Amino acid sequence: MMGRHAATDRPDDAPELTGITFLTQGVTDEEAAAVTAVLSAMLAEEADGAATARPVGQSAWQRSQRALRQPLTPGAGQWRGFAG
Repeated sequence: MMGRHAATDRPDDAPELTGITFLTQGVTDEEAAAVTAVLSAMLAEEADGAATARPVGQSAWQRSQRALRQPLTPGAGQWRGFAG
């Protein structure tokens, strides 16, 4: 089959891919089915990811960050010598 291919072997909850047009000439049925299967899997994965609730609040990366240190101020009484 050349030109268009519709997936027929897909689960009921999988998104339907319609209107796939192959611009490359000579696409075999097997190649078209493989592309359709990959695109269907990617769409299903995206749909699952969109449905998953994202945690609200700071991430572990944000919690592990420390505040920036205060700038060092040179001058009399600002720096102390070694006390040990």
